[in-house]
Amino acid sequence: MRFISFSFVLLVSLGCSAEPPVPGMVFVTIPGGSFVMGSPDSEQGRMDWEGPCRSVTVGSFELMTTEVTQGMWFSVMGTTLEEMRGRSLYDYGLFGEGADLPMYYISWDDCVAFIAALNELDPRHVYRLPSEAEWEYACRAGTVTRYYWGDDPDSTGFEGYAWFQGNSEGSVQPVALGQPNGWGLYDMSGNVWEWCQDRWSDYESAPSDGSAWESSDVVDRALRGGSWNSPALLCRSAHRNGHSHERTMINAGFRVARTAL
Repeated sequence: MRFISFSFVLLVSLGCSAEPPVPGMVFVTIPGGSFVMGSPDSEQGRMDWEGPCRSVTVGSFELMTTEVTQGMWFSVMGTTLEEMRGRSLYDYGLFGEGADLPMYYISWDDCVAFIAALNELDPRHVYRLPSEAEWEYACRAGTVTRYYWGDDPDSTGFEGYAWFQGNSEGSVQPVALGQPNGWGLYDMSGNVWEWCQDRWSDYESAPSDGSAWESSDVVDRALRGGSWNSPALLCRSAHRNGHSHERTMINAGFRVARTAL
C-alpha cells in the first residue's frame, strides 16, 4: 500500500497522467537544456573515465520518477525475481524481494525486452532507456556538485537521499523512501545501478547532442548511479561504469525514459 500511496501523491502533485501504462509507473518531464557532463579534475573521488568535461545539450524528455520495481516487472513480463535469478549465469542469492523494491538480476538485453513489451502496451509513447547524457543531466537537475544534494565531502549526507554501502543494511530498499532531486526523481544515486542505452565509450567520441553512443561494436553498455553495495564515491553524479549487455547482477536495474508521439 505504501507504493500505491506514493504514486497517487506524485500523480496529483506533479500533474502527471492518471493512466500510467503499468500501476505505480510515474513519469515527469525533464526540461531541455545544456550542462557540463563529467567531473572536473579537482573533484574528490574522480576517475579518469569521467572526463574530460564537455558541454552537452539535451532535449526535453520524460523519465520515470523511480527505478522499475519487481512489481512493475512482473506486471509487464510475467516473471518474478526468483525466476530471473534462476536464468542468471551467476547466482549470488537474493538481496531484497518485494513488489516495491527495484528489479535486479536483469541484463541490458532484459531491459530492452521489457521496453519492447511496454511499447506494445502503450502506443501513445515511445519508451526507451535514457542515454548516458540524459541520465546525468536528469540526475544533476541543475546542480554542479558531486551529488545532487551537495558536495558532501565526508559522505554524511546520504541519509534521506540515497541507499549505499553505508546505510543499506546489505540489500536493496523500497523505491522513493528518501528525498527526490530537484526534478522529482528518486534514487538517482544508490539502490541499484541503472542501465543506459549507450555502448561504453570514452568522452572523446561521445555525442554532444544528448543522444546515445551506438557507433561501435563494443559489447559493454553503460551503467549509472551506484547501488546499495557501492561505496559513496561510486554514487556521484558523474561516475560511470560499464558491463556486457548480457550480464545480470545483484545490484543493477533500470528506469525508463519516453517521448510522446
